[in-house]
Amino acid sequence: MKKISLPYHYTPRFYQLPFFQALEAGYRRFDLVWHRRAGKDLTIINATATAMADTNNDTGYGGVGSYYYFFPTFAQGKKVIWDGTTGRNKETGEPGRRFLSFIPEELRATTWNDEMKIRLKNGSLFQIIGTDNFDAIMGTNPIWCVFSEYALQNPKAWEYIRPILRENGGIAIFPYTPRGRNHGYRLHYDVAKLNPKTWFSQVLPVTATGVLTEEDIEEERREGMSEELIQQEYYCSFEMGIEGAFYGRQIQRLRDEEDRITKVPVDTAKPVHTAWDIGVTDFTSIIFYQVYPTRYHIVDFYENMGEGVQHYAEVLRKKGYTYGNHYGPHDLKAKNWVTEGKPTIEVARDYGINFQVVKKLGIQDGIEAGRNVLSKCYFDEKRTRKLLNHLENYTKTWSKAMNVYLPTPKKDGHDHAADAFRYFAVAEKNPERWDYRFDYDSYIEHAKSKANRFSGI
Repeated sequence: MKKISLPYHYTPRFYQLPFFQALEAGYRRFDLVWHRRAGKDLTIINATATAMADTNNDTGYGGVGSYYYFFPTFAQGKKVIWDGTTGRNKETGEPGRRFLSFIPEELRATTWNDEMKIRLKNGSLFQIIGTDNFDAIMGTNPIWCVFSEYALQNPKAWEYIRPILRENGGIAIFPYTPRGRNHGYRLHYDVAKLNPKTWFSQVLPVTATGVLTEEDIEEERREGMSEELIQQEYYCSFEMGIEGAFYGRQIQRLRDEEDRITKVPVDTAKPVHTAWDIGVTDFTSIIFYQVYPTRYHIVDFYENMGEGVQHYAEVLRKKGYTYGNHYGPHDLKAKNWVTEGKPTIEVARDYGINFQVVKKLGIQDGIEAGRNVLSKCYFDEKRTRKLLNHLENYTKTWSKAMNVYLPTPKKDGHDHAADAFRYFAVAEKNPERWDYRFDYDSYIEHAKSKANRFSGI
């Protein structure tokens, strides 16, 4: 029988060796902030193949089990790993190889192309999964999970997998390049950097690897690559705004130059106004803010999905604010809120929330209003953290056909909070103020009547 040595036809570069050394040292969590073309997936597919073929756990980090390789989408996983190849070797001139070739055919029992799964003869399972739809992993027990391009992924996948890996002592690897101060930023600074005994964290800009020269980067600039993207992709900067973001640079100034993302207390002598984006089958987002003569204090934020108006009325009540205006989109009169069966504005009124409908304005005009009002906003750094993440990641849609960003917003989950902010900005152009204490008595009365109807009383 032919003897197979792993890694298979692969030799790590000098800057990739610390990752393998950390595996051998017993680390179970890996934060790998590597620049574009540093060989993230090439390195990790070889580490994965070595671990899953290790029947007797000779490596100290492998063993028979389920190995999941997550991508932001199923299609991206197919393109990058399942159908993808490495680049041509600049030093030897050798052509690229298929990524799957690093999992030798001799070790495989079955390969399922439609599901992108490989079963080894020793029983280990390798599978590529998109975190845009990770229902397939429910009820499973992986021992090794890779979250490729984690900064672009749905972070809920890691929230689901984390307790499983903690219980079975499994390994989680996060290779990515920065995308502003989103969940990738928080993983790096709030988790990995603060826990060096349990997390191996490595930042590799081009200046550390030598894969690209300054002349290469300058050529990228000449060919039209934006400075934001260059700093993110090649210098691993979390500080630059995301390319194509509507509000990225403004929020960066608020944070780094003007110190307006800070502790913002709620003034109990002033009303708290709200701006809503209503979701029927997706997220409902609520921004809570207070108005001063020359500024706005964004004091709180809340979002959820699949809930009826009673849930959000309860959220308002528990926060305990004295409310002023509740602003909502122009289609409040048409939408049905979950199962109530009548216009949202009427359902909300039954529960004590009296909406004022924001003037209908084109999306681009609304975004411009948002940019203008940002210069007057102070954000509470803790209570509005999710809102700021959404606003920083609210981007234009990329057209592959035309190779340009289109002016229309990308529908990726960040748009709901951004729409609520847009309604806030439009409402504040010509506000009509009136103090309104949340009518919880109306909420109680309506909730009781619904309960009575359902119980047959």
